[in-house]
Amino acid sequence: MLPGAALRAVAAALLNLSGLGLGYALLGRWFRALLCWVATGWLLFAALPADPGGVSGGLVTGYLLVLALAAADGAWTARRTAVGGSWRPVVAAVAGLALLAVPAGGAVWYGSAQDEAVERMLLDRLEEGDRTVEAASGKAFGAAREDYRSALAVYRELGEDHAGSRAGKLVPARLDAYYKAIAAPYRQKKHCEAIEPLTYLRTVPEAIDPALLGALVRYPDEPLAESMYACGVTQLHDGAAGVNGGALGDLLRTFPGSPQAGRVGPAVSKEIAAQKTAVGDSGSPCAATEKLRGLRAATASLPDKAVAKLAAQADGGIRDGVYACGLDEFKEKRFGEARKTLTGFADTYGKDGRRARARDIAIAAEIADTRAAAGSRLPPAGTPGGARMELVLSNDAPDGVEVLYTGPVTGRVTIGGCGSCTSYTWSSGALRACKDTGKNYPHATLRLPAGEYHFLYKHRVDAGGSGALVSSYADGSRIQPGYRYTGCTYVTTSTSFGGGLTDTVSFR
Repeated sequence: MLPGAALRAVAAALLNLSGLGLGYALLGRWFRALLCWVATGWLLFAALPADPGGVSGGLVTGYLLVLALAAADGAWTARRTAVGGSWRPVVAAVAGLALLAVPAGGAVWYGSAQDEAVERMLLDRLEEGDRTVEAASGKAFGAAREDYRSALAVYRELGEDHAGSRAGKLVPARLDAYYKAIAAPYRQKKHCEAIEPLTYLRTVPEAIDPALLGALVRYPDEPLAESMYACGVTQLHDGAAGVNGGALGDLLRTFPGSPQAGRVGPAVSKEIAAQKTAVGDSGSPCAATEKLRGLRAATASLPDKAVAKLAAQADGGIRDGVYACGLDEFKEKRFGEARKTLTGFADTYGKDGRRARARDIAIAAEIADTRAAAGSRLPPAGTPGGARMELVLSNDAPDGVEVLYTGPVTGRVTIGGCGSCTSYTWSSGALRACKDTGKNYPHATLRLPAGEYHFLYKHRVDAGGSGALVSSYADGSRIQPGYRYTGCTYVTTSTSFGGGLTDTVSFR
């Protein structure tokens, strides 16, 4: 072994540990030095620029193994190699020790660069969440819900898993902007539109650490209650509250003790009063009545019993509305609808003073549905005075007949069937009907003021007990003072269109 071998070995090992192969260079082993440079270059190529994932553990382990082998080999070689020139082992050892700062400093620098790369990556993630929120804010909430959830997941990850990062520290401010974006319809006073997003915001604390939200945890309650109230009042006015009470029902169920819930009762009473006024003043009593019916149903379904009882306030308006609707339908020549409406009014409101009047107009509407002239004007509201003429109506038909009439007075009468009577041919009916002195024809006697009258005769036949209507016949006649009138109803068999039954009425 050559003199100074131990010191040379230490110096060569330390110089090779720097990763620069200087130990080999000083020993004149240039190929081995080149191998060290290649290994270091390979590490630098793989590691730079620094990224969040850093260098793989296998790569670092391999490089450290190369340095260890280079140090051991350099020490072994230096023990057996004399070094010429002015080179001194002590100086080399000191230099090698100093150069160990190169890989150590490089590792520290690389760690710092990697941390910065992670910070940039997290900031990029934050910007990604911001862009998602910005894009979602331009859509309806229903279409943007999943985008908002995706952005919230980003904020949750940054705020909870990377709280100490620059991006993590920005999350509370981003959450404030997030809430503002979702609650935008409320600030724009689009109250019905605001309910869904504000309801969603109440669930956000379940998906993220409430500490990141701060005061935002309680923010949605007041705007949501206000939106439910404003939207619910609009729904009441528009007749869109539905059988569950709409937004007002949701308000009373969600925030029963809120100031907004306390305003529901007065708002309902005010809307009912407005709709009751509209029944008489709107010019469209049928539409106003339907809206009032919907308002009553919506009010009755509200979960607050005290408020639900207010539904009874609508009853009087509905009753007036049904009557006004029937009159309006008659005036607009919608006779079938007028008959149905006013008959329903008379059947429903038996103690109402307008019941008889409603029945008279329903009779006139039924006649007018066949004979339009009967609907030229409403039947008179009062009963005329003066003399009355007698009209005796006899029925020469096997089945009963119902006679409806309108003119100066309006009414209906039913005449039973003549069991021994039969139908007539078209040509013989006018000559033979009601003229058999041996028969006691069922009849009814009407006493009518003079004037123009319209009649509707409705024959029914017992078709297997069904009482099915066969035909109706309408006609008009004039009742003049000083006369006594008789009429005869009978049925003829018609063969003009393959057979059948028709009503024919003789009035004389």
